[in-house]
Amino acid sequence: MNLFAYPTYQAFADMMLPMRHGAALVNHSLDAWPAFGDTSHGRSIRAACELLTLAGLTPVRPPFGIDSVVTEGKSVQIVEEVAAHTPFCSLLHFRKDTAPSHPQPRVLVIAPMSGHFATLLRGTVRTMLAEHDVYITDWHNPRDVPLSQGRFGFNEYVRHVIDFIETIGPGAHLLAVCQPTVAALAAVALMAADDNPAQPASMTLMAGPLDTRINPTRVNELAKSKPIEWFEQNLISAVPFGFAGAHRRVYPGFVQLTAFMAMNLNRHLDSFETMHYERAKGDPTKADTIRTFYEEYFATMDLTADFYLETVDTVFQRHALPLHELEVEGRLVEPSKIRRTALLTVEGEKDDICAVGQTLAAQDMCDKLRPYLKTHHVQTGVGHYGVFNGHRWERQIYPRVRAVIYDNEPRAVVVSSRARTIQPVSVAAAAEVMAAAPAAVAVVDVEVGSATTVVTDAPNGVSSGSGTKPQQAASRAPRRRPPATQS
Repeated sequence: MNLFAYPTYQAFADMMLPMRHGAALVNHSLDAWPAFGDTSHGRSIRAACELLTLAGLTPVRPPFGIDSVVTEGKSVQIVEEVAAHTPFCSLLHFRKDTAPSHPQPRVLVIAPMSGHFATLLRGTVRTMLAEHDVYITDWHNPRDVPLSQGRFGFNEYVRHVIDFIETIGPGAHLLAVCQPTVAALAAVALMAADDNPAQPASMTLMAGPLDTRINPTRVNELAKSKPIEWFEQNLISAVPFGFAGAHRRVYPGFVQLTAFMAMNLNRHLDSFETMHYERAKGDPTKADTIRTFYEEYFATMDLTADFYLETVDTVFQRHALPLHELEVEGRLVEPSKIRRTALLTVEGEKDDICAVGQTLAAQDMCDKLRPYLKTHHVQTGVGHYGVFNGHRWERQIYPRVRAVIYDNEPRAVVVSSRARTIQPVSVAAAAEVMAAAPAAVAVVDVEVGSATTVVTDAPNGVSSGSGTKPQQAASRAPRRRPPATQS
């Protein structure tokens, strides 16, 4: 374990904090002095201060900021509620202040615990809220969880997923993005093996490393390039003094973020250069877009050492799930036990983190699932984050996710209270209708039975009963099909 990595980073971050606050103060001063702030020199100073302000990580989850959503043609206020809580996670419910006219499918979105907070899926949640009742796993930063709360590893992760599904209740739907797809599939498999009544009606797995032997990416190759002992000795550190989770062994969020940025360093540098240039030029639209992205991207959380090391070992090195060797709480995970939960897998054509084919592997693992319950979609032109964010997610991927959820929604269709009981039509009335529609008369031979059932209105409005006297149908000439036309 690297004992000095986290304390060193924290000391540097604390040293930079006054400089970042000073840069923010300069920008506020430029806002209050537009005569200079709008000049070329003022804009250049603002652009430089903005870069300095952004040069730091945020260890606290940003707000989701979803105050309202348009559903059924009207704006509805959204209220965030904690439906369940553990020391390591909160089940967050985005409740609509005004209930929809018909119950909407309940969807549990499993956010990844991979260095970012659940707000990384803000766009995913906002899109789904219009037509779904959405819950999300809001993972807590381990550095804020005292050691007395115990360990949190892969087994505990899967247990959280099962418990939250049971909290929402039978007939819910599951949507997992990236890293938690493995835990989601394991949880549903264990529930299926137990014939748990809360098994989800559908399961959507998006851009996940279910079988990293297929088209391995740089992330996959890095995970296999070193033994698990190397990761523990070099990447694991302890939370320093001053935090509730002091001395807890973690994989620091800043290490994870550094690794991700190193994979596409030139792209990030170009983004910062573009933001500075656009801000100095006086065109804030593109600069604001880049800044908003990095404010979310730099909001990082730690991972517990147990969870990180177990994930690297089982998912990326031993490939335990596709090789049917994954065990959770001493039980073998068997995806072939899944028979009732519909499966949708989604991949991005340009995904450089979870390549095409790695998520598709879930279709083969669930080999006892009927073909009509399986769906797969590869979205062209998108990378990893484009699978669950952006306009292609909204316009092309989300409609498929929605279709699978609604096609497998177990709730009965709600009938309007204005609907009336269908009354039988007498033979005489039917004859008049047929006489008024000669085209329909000539379609096919129809014979009316000699006995009809008479239904009367019961006092409670429900039709019941049957007649005791058969009525003889009026005789009529046999109807014939129209002759085929000669070509």
